[in-house]
Amino acid sequence: METRKVFAEKFNEAMKYSPLTYSELAKKLGITKATMSMYKHGKALPSLETFDLICVFLDVSADFLLGKKDF
Repeated sequence: METRKVFAEKFNEAMKYSPLTYSELAKKLGITKATMSMYKHGKALPSLETFDLICVFLDVSADFLLGKKDF
């Protein structure tokens, strides 16, 4: 499966368990809601720095977001 699609699927799954909304996470990451929407829908991938922060804020591993491990 395409990396963007896998990331979007796992990202959305992690968000289900997060106390943060997409808007709150976007604010913490310093990105726009439009950019967040692109991640959410598999239209773009975050930079490595943003990817790392997503892992921290959602308390998930990089392997999870890349589809290599389950929660």
